[in-house]
Amino acid sequence: MKKLTLQNVLRMISGFLAFFLTIGFAISCCMMLFLNVLADTMNLTFTATNIAAAAKITLVNVLLIAVIFTLVDHIRRKISVDRPVKIITDATEKFMKGDFSVRISPMQGAGSEGFNQIIIAINSMAQELSGIETLRTDFVSNVSHEMKTPLSVMQNYGTLLQGTELSQEKRIEYAKGVTDASRRMADMMTNILKLNRLENQQIFSKMEVFDLGEQLCECLLQYESVWEKANIEIETDIAEDVKVKADAELLSLVWNNLFSNAFKFTEAGGTVSVSLAATSHHAIVKVRDTGCGMTPEIGAHIFEKFYQGDTSHSTQGNGLGLALVKRVVDIMQGEINVESTVGKGTTFTVKIEKV
Repeated sequence: MKKLTLQNVLRMISGFLAFFLTIGFAISCCMMLFLNVLADTMNLTFTATNIAAAAKITLVNVLLIAVIFTLVDHIRRKISVDRPVKIITDATEKFMKGDFSVRISPMQGAGSEGFNQIIIAINSMAQELSGIETLRTDFVSNVSHEMKTPLSVMQNYGTLLQGTELSQEKRIEYAKGVTDASRRMADMMTNILKLNRLENQQIFSKMEVFDLGEQLCECLLQYESVWEKANIEIETDIAEDVKVKADAELLSLVWNNLFSNAFKFTEAGGTVSVSLAATSHHAIVKVRDTGCGMTPEIGAHIFEKFYQGDTSHSTQGNGLGLALVKRVVDIMQGEINVESTVGKGTTFTVKIEKV
């Protein structure tokens, strides 16, 4: 603090001297010009006494004006520079401590335009950092929660498997429980890594032209055993020769996740429909099911990571599938929408540019 105070005093003294010398030089030049013109026009002769008296008065005036100007400039700097700088500095120090809720109010008055531009940028940065911090906290919390369930299942089944009087049937049942839980956790880790790579653009699209209808059929056929086992009826209306230029591997993630969800939420005897239509510029894919449907409140969050609106099916997924779908569609510069009615089913519509 002493060093800072000394610096302020030295800065004030140097400012005063600068004002004093500038004003003294300006007034001296003006006085000399005035006296020379006065002496020439009125034929006056100035004595040493006159000049000495005028010089003393001029020196006092210069000192007085310099002091006033220095004080005015100091007050101006305090109001227009030091105060805004302190407000901005205090806010950034709070950001450094992790408080991203702070916002700086715009400055008022002349000369504040530059500070207001800085304030707008800082407030925008704080808002982005706040969102990132919230996502990070939620992500860690959700990952911990989602890992806890399969780990508990494996621990419980592992304890049961240590029993010495287990029948072969029970031993197989418990071993299958451990396998299913470990597979679920492995799938979750795989999806987390995929989503992380997609969000950080570490997966670069391998764009190629291919027939979208053929890809849809190939992906759908992978679930043949699922729909046959559940006695689910399949309806298809796929237009021919609809070609798109996209990353086929990434796009298959979209269809696999949408088909998986459709079969997961459709009861036995229900229907899953897949259609592909083409407009002049876009290919439009619709995946419809006659499952349980969802409320508008749930539909507003389904593309969020780890969100599972229907907890009765939580053991069949980890809430990352639709987040992956949304990210892939965004990378492909496409659109995805959902329409759903409770008790009647859900329809996902994906629109991407076609060749």
